[in-house]
Amino acid sequence: MKELEIDRIATMIYEAPLGEYIGRDGAGILAEHAVSECRLKDGEFLYRQGESASSFYIVTEGRLALVKARSAVGKERIVHVYEEGDLVGELSFVDQTPYTLSVRALGEASLLCFNADGIEPLITEQPLLIYNFMRAIIKRVHHVVATVGEHEMELQQYISTGGKGRS
Repeated sequence: MKELEIDRIATMIYEAPLGEYIGRDGAGILAEHAVSECRLKDGEFLYRQGESASSFYIVTEGRLALVKARSAVGKERIVHVYEEGDLVGELSFVDQTPYTLSVRALGEASLLCFNADGIEPLITEQPLLIYNFMRAIIKRVHHVVATVGEHEMELQQYISTGGKGRS
């Protein structure tokens, strides 16, 4: 990859929330060793539930929907919408489990793709970078757990008031 291209990609990584943890130098290393770019058309799937996870992504343009597959009687359900800068598929990538839900584009979208072949050597070559990457993932998991806890308390309050709303 050309130096200008590496700088452009490093800037995209650095400006994503991940950049707060890995810094400009870490973003540069990822850009040099582990990145390719991909584009999705409206409605195109990035991956489907049950597929093996050999990559994770950063959204650089557009939006993607995390979707629960269609049931026999219903439509697919959008569980979450990924925006520019969001990591996608990183949990399944790290724990090497199949993707638990599908992801498809909501309009045209662009992503940076990080493959296992590019990331795995960095575990021994750049352990601090990988440690900081893991910190970013864990912070996101903590945020999700806290949000789910808040929603659970709101639901319990709603149920305990007989559906009369929040107090």
